[in-house]
Amino acid sequence: MDKITDAKFMQGFIRMCNDGWEQGWHERNGGNLSYRIKDEEVEEVKSFFTEDKPWAPIGTAVPNLANEYFLVSGSGKYMRNVILEPEANICIIELDSKGENYRIRWGLVNGGRPTSELPSHLMNLEVKKLINPKYRVIYHAHATNVIALTFVLPLTDEAFTRELWECATECPVVFPDGIGVVPWMVPGGREIAVETSKLMKKYDVAIWAHHGMFCAGEDFDLTFGLFHTVEKSAEILVKVLSMSPVKRQTIQPDEFRHLAKDFKVNLPEQFLYEKHN
Repeated sequence: MDKITDAKFMQGFIRMCNDGWEQGWHERNGGNLSYRIKDEEVEEVKSFFTEDKPWAPIGTAVPNLANEYFLVSGSGKYMRNVILEPEANICIIELDSKGENYRIRWGLVNGGRPTSELPSHLMNLEVKKLINPKYRVIYHAHATNVIALTFVLPLTDEAFTRELWECATECPVVFPDGIGVVPWMVPGGREIAVETSKLMKKYDVAIWAHHGMFCAGEDFDLTFGLFHTVEKSAEILVKVLSMSPVKRQTIQPDEFRHLAKDFKVNLPEQFLYEKHN
């Protein structure tokens, strides 16, 4: 391997950053991405690592991620520049034996630090790892239509899940567990990370009111596809609400139950309530 960016996981990460930019979800330095690197992938790229970077506090503790490596976007970096200069805009970090500190092993060659929302990413990755070790990706972006809906829909899991399920038939199949919602909080710190990680115990999608959305997945394709599906359904709902505050027809609870049976998914009954316009 001539360059670290030749590694397949690096290529996937870079592509996802650029795909999100192309969708319009990453204005300026908005949004961030993290990937929990597999052991065999670490071995593949270790020869490119540096040893001279200092340890720094994460801002939280993630003991179940101790000694692991992560590929993450940089704080204040622009997603549109990742494909042009990955070594200046993203980095690989290593966690210490307690999961309390990190050090940069590659990247951010012009200086800087990992995303300011590193606590949220790592706490979410820890939660997902404990539930299903196959989960490795956390993606945060500023999805326009999802954000718009946080100003008009009740900020509840039930309201967002049901409304987005109704707007695209594939949605209950793509995210059958539903969607969680975090009310507005200051981003970047431990408090919002804790609240988001609570939701990630139940869902793969968490919406930050008036800010954006977090998605978790096993790989880049699944995670990006999940995010894309939620945002497209939100776009449909925004268009519907712009035409009429009341839907003339929509998918009904029993129809969702039939869908769940045919597609062999479990749809929680809390989202299949009777609506009264």
